[in-house]
Amino acid sequence: MQAIRFESFGGPEVLELVEATVPDPTGEQVRVAVRAAGVNPADWKRREGLFGPLEFPAGAGLEIAGVVDAVGPAARWRVGDEVIGWAVSGGYAEYTLATQLAAKPAALSFPDAVAIPVAANTASGALDALKVTSGETLLVNGASGAVGAIAVQLARSAGARVLGTASAANQDVLRELGATPTTYGDGVADRVRALAPDGVDAILDCAGHGFLDAAIELRGGTDRIVTIADTTASDKGVAFFSRGGKADLAAVDRVARLVADGEYRLPGAPRVFPLAEAAAAQEESRTGHGLGKIVLTVD
Repeated sequence: MQAIRFESFGGPEVLELVEATVPDPTGEQVRVAVRAAGVNPADWKRREGLFGPLEFPAGAGLEIAGVVDAVGPAARWRVGDEVIGWAVSGGYAEYTLATQLAAKPAALSFPDAVAIPVAANTASGALDALKVTSGETLLVNGASGAVGAIAVQLARSAGARVLGTASAANQDVLRELGATPTTYGDGVADRVRALAPDGVDAILDCAGHGFLDAAIELRGGTDRIVTIADTTASDKGVAFFSRGGKADLAAVDRVARLVADGEYRLPGAPRVFPLAEAAAAQEESRTGHGLGKIVLTVD
């Protein structure tokens, strides 16, 4: 099978398309014939060594959508099931092993469906950490991104009012998601105060770019501020949220069904690259620009 591997930490040039052995599932594992792989900031950060040591050669990518191709003796899935979730290792491949999976709704294409696992898992966990409840006002910085867009809709479903920041070009996207929009950058605290003169109850930072100072100003402290993007958070006394370990598959399943039913929407159409162009896809992810999930497709 074809797969993307890297033999050392470094830039996108270390990613190589190689011939690899098709893995066999054991225990609760299933083998997934990958149809689409999600490209996330964590992928290129892992490639650069920011998450610590790896055993090389290492597989790239974790977020997948595909079809169960073989099952281990304790697996709960059946051959032919369409699934979304996380690869055990190396999701940028024709085949990969997985245990943390949810059903892919038939109404969703594989490129659309692969936009959901990481976004739903992270957004639901961050909102739980913030303890957002009905009647409160939540500010989401970077609300037109994958995680931000799902966070807006989950918070709205919980009865919260949501303010969102995005570029000037994406203000209509935020309105369609159900958020009251404003732009990020200089003066954002004043713009938010104009929209919410009674203040905001919680803040979720999905974009970074120096936003935390404004967030602290708006909250009058660091309470109920969470970032998933700013690695300087601890220096400012702000909580950095990262969903490690077991995924919230119930949240993934719920969001996938809501998107399939048209009750939730993705912020944009997927930006599709072939598997062989994984390096270019990761560089696109690194820019942080553009709407829609960056996706590698496997023919």
